[in-house]
Amino acid sequence: MNTTRNIYAYILAAVVMVVTVFGLLGIWEVIQWEDFKEFFWKGFYSLLLLLISGAVVLFIFSTIYKAPVKPPVSPFTRGGEETKDAA
Repeated sequence: MNTTRNIYAYILAAVVMVVTVFGLLGIWEVIQWEDFKEFFWKGFYSLLLLLISGAVVLFIFSTIYKAPVKPPVSPFTRGGEETKDAA
């Protein structure tokens, strides 16, 4: 789970960097504003779609899929039984 979060973080950071580079190129008029505007809105809508779908998947997994939770083990027990010297 933690590895997946790291991968998503790197992907989203890369997308932000690409959009930033295109923004800088548009400001300095290396590329035409119309081309950048079209790319920006498509990128923005794509990120919005990913955010919404991720929220829906998180909601589904948090409400429907419940991982089995083991009860906490007391330090005074061995295998679920009380020890005689734990009093």
